[in-house]
Amino acid sequence: MEEKEEEKECEETQESAQNSDKTQENSENGENSAQTGADESSAQASDPAASCASSAESQESGEAKEPTPEEKIAALEKENADLKDQLLRRAADFDNYRKRTIKEKQDAYDYANTALLQDLLDSLDNLERAVDAAQKADDPKAIADGVKMVGSSMVQMLETKYNLTAFGQAGEDFNPDMHEAIGSVQDDVEKPVLKEVYLKGYKLKDRVIRNAKVMVTMPKDK
Repeated sequence: MEEKEEEKECEETQESAQNSDKTQENSENGENSAQTGADESSAQASDPAASCASSAESQESGEAKEPTPEEKIAALEKENADLKDQLLRRAADFDNYRKRTIKEKQDAYDYANTALLQDLLDSLDNLERAVDAAQKADDPKAIADGVKMVGSSMVQMLETKYNLTAFGQAGEDFNPDMHEAIGSVQDDVEKPVLKEVYLKGYKLKDRVIRNAKVMVTMPKDK
């Protein structure tokens, strides 16, 4: 609305300037005072016209330049390329993380028993020494004591360092979750008990990793 009003004012100013020029041309023999007045009027009319032209140019230069369709397409293509590059980088990072995680898990599985095996090597060395000594010993009891010492050392290591405990002794109550009965006899007992242990059972912390193989004494049928 304001722009239309300014254009209208400029047109009126230009018309006034043109009328002044015509008056000056028709006054061939006018008086000097009239000629002077016409010149002043023409000068005053020309200045506003120049001002209007300058104002129009300022408005055109001040307006934001609208990007062309080609420029818009180029900007969108650049943005798409940047997003694609970011996506590829993140996909590569995730793939590297997945491979590293798989490798770490496999290494943990493969070498989980490293510490246990290192401790068992000491017991194996002691067992080999006991065998070498048995070949030169004359007393069978000395050989048995040496082997028994190696076995006790191994059991102590497993119990203290790895929470491995043995279970299964004659006279204990029979527990089917811990004991595997390989035979039974009847006797004067109130409930099933272990008569004999053929193979000890073992627990790792609270989990049974091997059931004890036992002979069970069952109550007599009434």
